[in-house]
Amino acid sequence: MSINRVVVSGNLTREPELRQAGSTTVLQFGVAVNERRRNSQTDQWEDHPNFFDVLVWGARGEGLSRILTKGMKVAIEGKLRWSQWKAQDGTNRNRVEIVADNVDFMSARNNDGSRPAAASDNYSAPDSAAPSVEVLTEDIPF
Repeated sequence: MSINRVVVSGNLTREPELRQAGSTTVLQFGVAVNERRRNSQTDQWEDHPNFFDVLVWGARGEGLSRILTKGMKVAIEGKLRWSQWKAQDGTNRNRVEIVADNVDFMSARNNDGSRPAAASDNYSAPDSAAPSVEVLTEDIPF
């Protein structure tokens, strides 16, 4: 048995491009997914982006083309697909892309079409502190 599933969340790196592929349509866009690593020289955490091409086929891609914009944060579930071809200069080329089955929005599109604020930009701490452990355990019967 083989399993080919991938789940990533990140930000769109470019405006989605809707194109015709034979009798169906395909939406293509890029997603940057940050990986946090500690820099051994500075002992600081740093983001290192990974870039993925994403394809969404058919009516789902058509609908998403009207919603997705560069900079939006999304979660993508799908499968990996490897392809290879011969470039115009004669070199062999290959890539791995994500064929999306599901795209979830993690940031809303602004009414004016501008780039949405990151989720962390909208975060505010709760007004009250969390209850103490004694309050949480006082109703436990043992």
